[in-house]
Amino acid sequence: MNWTELLEAEANTAYRAAEGLMTLVDDGMLEWKPTTGENWMTTGQLLKHLTSACGAACRMFVMGEWGAPEGAEDLPGEGMLPAAEDMPSVENVAAARRALAEDKALALRMIEEAAGRMDEPTPAPWAPDYPLPLGQQLLSMVGHLGNHKAQLYYYLKLQGKPVNTMHLYGMA
Repeated sequence: MNWTELLEAEANTAYRAAEGLMTLVDDGMLEWKPTTGENWMTTGQLLKHLTSACGAACRMFVMGEWGAPEGAEDLPGEGMLPAAEDMPSVENVAAARRALAEDKALALRMIEEAAGRMDEPTPAPWAPDYPLPLGQQLLSMVGHLGNHKAQLYYYLKLQGKPVNTMHLYGMA
């Protein structure tokens, strides 16, 4: 298996699970967030973040074009993420599902476009002195999607939805 095959397989698996979990979200729960701790995204903010957690980031690595994350324009310093309360939200689950499908198509297109460059040392803006192979950076972005997919899984569990491990891995 090569980088392209690995990345496509991992991306398809992560997106399939995220898509399935999104179908379990109710529009009426978009403002829900955990009640303990701090700096939690609402469910709507998490759905919005899921729609750019992989494909949009893959595009940035492949194209070498980096911009501030949405909502971070007015924050001090470079590369800082906004506090959860300042992050954008989706209007409804249907819009989130459409945006996730677009992000998936973008991720797969970027993986294909980068096929001949997967071993190129590629720095991330948050670690400019530690370039990693482009394939590894893209795999990290698939992992980023996976992390937030797991976050959505636990949000659904905390909301009382009947989810199990099969949902987490996209097999339900």
